[in-house]
Amino acid sequence: MSIQLLGVVGAGQMGNGIAQVAATAGLNVICTDVSQAALDKGRATIEGSLGRLVKKDKMSAEEARNILGRIQFHTDIGALGAVELAVEAASENVELKYRIFESLSRTVAAGGILASNTSSISITAIAARTDRPERVIGMHFMNPVPLMQLVELIRGLATSDQTFDTTQALAQRMGKTTVVGRDMPGFIVNRVLMPYINEAVFALYEGIGSVADIDTAMKLGTNVPMGPLTLADFIGLDTCLAILEVLHDGLGDTKYRPCPLLRKYVEAGWLGRKSGRGFYDYRQV
Repeated sequence: MSIQLLGVVGAGQMGNGIAQVAATAGLNVICTDVSQAALDKGRATIEGSLGRLVKKDKMSAEEARNILGRIQFHTDIGALGAVELAVEAASENVELKYRIFESLSRTVAAGGILASNTSSISITAIAARTDRPERVIGMHFMNPVPLMQLVELIRGLATSDQTFDTTQALAQRMGKTTVVGRDMPGFIVNRVLMPYINEAVFALYEGIGSVADIDTAMKLGTNVPMGPLTLADFIGLDTCLAILEVLHDGLGDTKYRPCPLLRKYVEAGWLGRKSGRGFYDYRQV
């Protein structure tokens, strides 16, 4: 089965990136969100991203217009009725995702595949909220979607071979490399990444080093492109906290306990780049 019409639930950072990459690969896309303001912001983000590619001579202005023209924006999730695969890209909240999949189950035609961009939540549990658990799969894109090559594929307990093969072919058509993760909290990437970020926050909390020194030490000491606290700001501190809570609750191991300082920053609304302040202050940038 070759997907031609893709649905995306959520026009935020991940959703608009998925929509852009899919449309660039030649798919028609219907992107939904609960508010027109979110859709307008998502569309503007895509326009800006494509505009930068045009300026760098990586595509023509006509190609950019055609890509944007393949994306429709709707506030009604009912617009996804005819899609062959719908990707949920909402925030990392268990109950929210359950509600979305219950709605998708009622909306998307019976043969449609339902995928989640969750970075940590059980695909089996999500699938149980639908009328087609064999057609539910995890399709975890990395942020920013247009630049990052990886997609984690996660099979739930009931996910069929056809669902997996179709989703993998779609990811590859979108220019992504796929890996297969087991349906356990955090899958592969966040099972490894979040304890690393959390330990960096503990190092700051305990006064082992400053924000800049911790990031510089890890960049120059381990040759990673950005330090863990910069990366946490980029991901979103609320998202990091949510994933750590899934790991802690799901695995019951204290090594996944979120640092109190991370909780405090989230309580303060210091969520990283998207809020203007996290471990760094972006308001003057």
